[in-house]
Amino acid sequence: MLKKILSISGKPGLYKLISYGKNIIVVENLADKKRMPAYSYNKIISLGDIAIYTTDEEVPLADVFETIYKQNDGKVLDKKELTKDATALHDFFTSVLPNYDTDRVYDTDMKKVIAWYNILVEAGFTTFKSEEKEEAEAGAAEAETEAAADETK
Repeated sequence: MLKKILSISGKPGLYKLISYGKNIIVVENLADKKRMPAYSYNKIISLGDIAIYTTDEEVPLADVFETIYKQNDGKVLDKKELTKDATALHDFFTSVLPNYDTDRVYDTDMKKVIAWYNILVEAGFTTFKSEEKEEAEAGAAEAETEAAADETK
């Protein structure tokens, strides 16, 4: 789902990938639905490629968004309340991702996650993982369960 949602350096907000060519892509702003070109020299990154550092491993941004969505019943976050001081911001992020790496995840990163989440929810996104990925994860979990059951026999 997040593979087609893009962040373009130097431009505010998030964009949906509409089409692409050799040196250009056409994107649509999620907030105002205006289409515009983005060029190969722009720094463009898909939200599906972003992960948050933890003490164990990197957690995909989609998993973080899913957790936020479930904790807040799908409501938009109060950005001013969460970002008024560093303590509130860190407390919120700890509730979402308890083992995030405090040395490599900066306050600006946390603020960006909150802003992106709000943009996505306001644009009507309610699922952040692709269905194919969820099915693959379910299949892997089922295979692990079967393997564990075989080992106990």
